[in-house]
Amino acid sequence: MQKLVYTEDNLQLINRSFLFGDAVWVSFFVRNGNLIMAEESYFFLMASMRKMRLHIPLTYTLEFFQELFQREVLSEGIQNGIIQLMAYRKLEDKPLPKAETSFYFEVAESGDILDVQGNIELDLIKEINVNANLLSNIRVHSAENIYAEIYAKENDLDDVILLNPNKKIARSIFGNLLFLQDNVIKIPKQTEGAYISPLMENFVTFIHKNKLAEIEEAEIIAFESQKAEEILRISDKKGVHSVSKIRNKIFGNVRFTEMVSQWKNSLNKF
Repeated sequence: MQKLVYTEDNLQLINRSFLFGDAVWVSFFVRNGNLIMAEESYFFLMASMRKMRLHIPLTYTLEFFQELFQREVLSEGIQNGIIQLMAYRKLEDKPLPKAETSFYFEVAESGDILDVQGNIELDLIKEINVNANLLSNIRVHSAENIYAEIYAKENDLDDVILLNPNKKIARSIFGNLLFLQDNVIKIPKQTEGAYISPLMENFVTFIHKNKLAEIEEAEIIAFESQKAEEILRISDKKGVHSVSKIRNKIFGNVRFTEMVSQWKNSLNKF
């Protein structure tokens, strides 16, 4: 499987992303040789850049990115994959609010991004927590994520559950967690530190419109994760995975797998 990397011609190797983590990451999705959910991803990119006070060039339109990905990704034969785009502030003499913005992206071929890709094992991490503020919902530099990812690897885990300062579930390292019990899917609120996720929002909207389950945005204490019948992780970076185990608790995946299958079929025109 091929991997593509794209940088603008004016790339600065020494830039504020490299020096200070002054950047935002947003994912775009390729499925069956087409760009899907492009509008949702684009508006999330614009919102993320505004939150980070990044200058948004007038050229950064939806059509600009659609044409760019068509030329640099789809025309290269990429059928399925996740485009990871980073917009960052250049290192210049201008005052920060007026500093120019540049971007970089990479994409690797994968399977269908709407497939449940397999089972993952999680655990709770207590040494650190994540904030629940304006910047908590977007993908920016996070020392907490780096620490947690190393912790997970050292403990043979695929991911960990991160709490906010109020000891409520915020998210995992890579994405958001959905907890199914009876006919209710509980999702941590964005005010609790959950990521904004175009991929998850599309799935949740499908569930709601088709009345497959009741969606409840909630404050979720760590213990409630053990009460769930099934848990799904949706990550704009890694795709969709079932959670099979948290500590000694084993979780099923039948109902979420069926919901994801129906969601996938609804998008098969793409």
